[in-house]
Amino acid sequence: MISGDSPASLASARTFSRSCSGVRCGTPARVFFFSEASLAHETACALRDSGDMAGAAEQFQLSVRKRKATTFTRTHAVTLGYLGTVQARSGELEQACATWTSALDAMDGVRSGRTRNVAREIRATVAPYRHLAGVSEIGERAADYLAASGM
Repeated sequence: MISGDSPASLASARTFSRSCSGVRCGTPARVFFFSEASLAHETACALRDSGDMAGAAEQFQLSVRKRKATTFTRTHAVTLGYLGTVQARSGELEQACATWTSALDAMDGVRSGRTRNVAREIRATVAPYRHLAGVSEIGERAADYLAASGM
């Protein structure tokens, strides 16, 4: 990827993603965790950071579908949290709340700085909409998670 060149970086990531799709080869033990779900997650982060919310949402959704939630619970919860934020930024607040509900469910029992950051981001994103039914509940759940995880 070319640093500072968003279109070229994204094109490179997409090309890499397409070329790796469906490839099955021996995986060294040291990278057992990097999978199609991981690639989709990283691609989604790059798309989100470049402002492509639709592309980011698509890749986060692919990551959620491909990852086994029971194997990498924290990463699954973080991915769902990021997806919810992308949905909210795209004006899909109701869908974001549903996604954040899943993220907060997945965070149950997880103590991690990454999940705490997601919970903080949820609270900050919903703050302007606290007056809407359902939205305040998500903010409260995120606050409860932060209080309970007390790291």
